[in-house]
Amino acid sequence: MDLTATTAELAGAVAEVARLLPTRVLDPVLAGVRLRASATGVEVAGSDHEHAVSLTKPASAHTEGEVLVPAKALAATLQALDEPQVRLRVEGSRLAVRTGQARFALPLLDLHDHPGIPALPPLQGTAAAEHLRVIAAVAGAASKDDALPIFTGIRVQSDAEHLHVMATDRYRMAYAKLPWQSAGSVDVLVPAKALAEATRQAEGPVALHADADRIGLAWHHNSLSTALLAAPFPDDRARRLLETTIDSTVLVDADALSRAVRRATPYGGPHQAVTIQVEDSELRVKSSDPTSGEAEEFVKATVEGDRLTKTFQARYLADALKAFAGRRIELRIQDGLRSTVLTSPPGEDGVELTYLVVPMRSVA
Repeated sequence: MDLTATTAELAGAVAEVARLLPTRVLDPVLAGVRLRASATGVEVAGSDHEHAVSLTKPASAHTEGEVLVPAKALAATLQALDEPQVRLRVEGSRLAVRTGQARFALPLLDLHDHPGIPALPPLQGTAAAEHLRVIAAVAGAASKDDALPIFTGIRVQSDAEHLHVMATDRYRMAYAKLPWQSAGSVDVLVPAKALAEATRQAEGPVALHADADRIGLAWHHNSLSTALLAAPFPDDRARRLLETTIDSTVLVDADALSRAVRRATPYGGPHQAVTIQVEDSELRVKSSDPTSGEAEEFVKATVEGDRLTKTFQARYLADALKAFAGRRIELRIQDGLRSTVLTSPPGEDGVELTYLVVPMRSVA
């Protein structure tokens, strides 16, 4: 194999593959990236049985072929280069990474021992990449604790016109609905991190493939797939949270409220508690702690209903507000310890997003 490629494009592709591969494995082959040079460019691919990714970038193939090399080492080497072009060429038992002034050589791994890149499951439908990016916001509500795998996933279901995606870690929940063109049906629980990463990378029309074991997204000559989670998702209980009895409705700029919450957080004490108090035409954002001190800030808002006070763990509220960056949102506040709902009107793209945050007991 012998190819020349744009350094930045190749470095970005290798870094994306390396990020999805394990760093600690008994078999180093599973931490390898496969490079395949052909007339169409260079395919950068990796798989660790659970996840698989294949990205294609432009390249001039002087000699077609494929190799397997350590992903992290190749990514670090390419990202450190300043030259606009880089040449990758097999030299004996090494892959040489060459620029005009330097040469680096990585050991070749045994390509025959690699599990390969699994074929994508059957096509179930297509959606626009810009619509799918709302999934990254939903993924923020998924748990990071692998001890409870049921809450580390995103529930993806479809009907004839929409995809419905939902995630929860028991303290917050996010739900989104986005348009798609159905060619089948989807009802799966997907690892949140892998799916969010795929939707961030995708461009243009994106094909969604799924069966009982895997889900994959494909666009242009690129694809990313992952094994599904087997745990049952608490659909009924989660969906009931969307059925709210609203005691107070507040219209407010998400960015303005987010900034106020961020400034109040350092004063929230060990629980990082931030209190939102509904006033006549504004929200009072405050935090206090005997050791940290106190903060108070007012954010303009349009208020209907009762004047309620709610205390939240700051990071949960901040994550929810971040999902609505650049938009005006509606806070639907319920009395007691019931969830507060954050939502905004569907845009022209037809994408809807709803975020629920469970309040804390007051710690003032």
